[in-house]
Amino acid sequence: MGAKAAIISSVADQGVAALTNIIVLVVAARLSTAAGFSVFSMVYMVFTVLLGVGVSYVGQALVLERGTDRVRTACRSAVTFTAVASTVIGLGMAGGLSFVDGSTAHGLAALGLVLPIVLTQDGMRYCFSTLRLPHHALIADTVRLAVAVPALAAQPHGAGPERLIVVWGVSALPALLVGAGLLWPRVKGAPVDLRKFVRRGHLGQRFVIEFGVGNATSQLAVVGLGLFAAPLAVGALRGATTLFGPMNVLFNSATAFGPPLLNRVRGIEGKVRTTAVLAVALSGVAVAWTTVLMLLPDRQGRRLLGDTWAASAGLLPASGAQYACIALGTSALLTLRVLRPRATLPIQVVFSLASVLFMLAGYQMNGVLGAAWGLGLGSALKAVALWLRIMGLRRGQAAAAAASAQDLAPVLAEGGDHYQAHRRDPDPA
Repeated sequence: MGAKAAIISSVADQGVAALTNIIVLVVAARLSTAAGFSVFSMVYMVFTVLLGVGVSYVGQALVLERGTDRVRTACRSAVTFTAVASTVIGLGMAGGLSFVDGSTAHGLAALGLVLPIVLTQDGMRYCFSTLRLPHHALIADTVRLAVAVPALAAQPHGAGPERLIVVWGVSALPALLVGAGLLWPRVKGAPVDLRKFVRRGHLGQRFVIEFGVGNATSQLAVVGLGLFAAPLAVGALRGATTLFGPMNVLFNSATAFGPPLLNRVRGIEGKVRTTAVLAVALSGVAVAWTTVLMLLPDRQGRRLLGDTWAASAGLLPASGAQYACIALGTSALLTLRVLRPRATLPIQVVFSLASVLFMLAGYQMNGVLGAAWGLGLGSALKAVALWLRIMGLRRGQAAAAAASAQDLAPVLAEGGDHYQAHRRDPDPA
């Protein structure tokens, strides 16, 4: 498969996967009451965290594999490990939470039942990426979209979150079977090595830490806000962020395909200018999309989110500001991962925790609207910190270049004098 076709297939696959998530949440919001969608949102956010952990621990390490035989073994091992681990975790969730009172506990128990299906199906995307077959991932994810949306839409209005979660999870089974059918001929006969996933030093362990401090912390904090303070707040926040799903597609595409393209740009100055332009462009798109959503009539908004629209509409300015800041931060992260990959983790740790604190403080001051603005403030400060780090790297490299030039000046001068002398007396002997 050619490079251009592979990139197009990969971008299309990310778009299909993101579109599936957006439509699932929109359909669930339309079918549910505000309280029901809050529970569904909390459970779906827990799934998002578990998916992120799986992708970090298995998927991100998998795509770094090289060599035909190593890749075949790694892919078969990754799918097997994901299936086994998700089954153990899912059965534990289902068995432990089935006897706990409350709709959230029952929703999480339902998630446990379908967890092996949804995690294994998603994990195959990274196998196809490693095997350089992104169009196979696109086929499987298109089947996922084509089955999930009608299955959910066929449910009656007012369906409980447990029922919606089970239908959503089981609807991934056809995509799982299609993906397995496409993958099997590529990995048939390859050995399975599950021990490498539990060995000390497995790359996935570092990636999980980065995911935990970068994304999972704030997501789990929102879940905690729903469990211990205001369940309806989670539905409102999730409804607002669902409307910004197209922005997430752009961010994911920039993160996935930015580094190889940015490495083609010469010099640190050229790289910084390129990502600065990207930052302005993405933040401009976020502002424009926020304006479109804010001008949306209530009638159309209710068609999208049902009863949740009333609460989510008031959060659009705060969420729009947050996504504009995320655009600035995403571009800065992209720059640092090319220039100085190890520089991102400390900033992620500090400002992800700060975002959680700002969210909780904002909620105490002004309810869910304050929480939304708190998340936006955290994203803004993270973006500022990342760009200040980049400016520091620019100054450091410029100073190093100037010092190097100063050190070389006497040598060049001496070489020039020697050259002139040689011209005057080409044969001094």
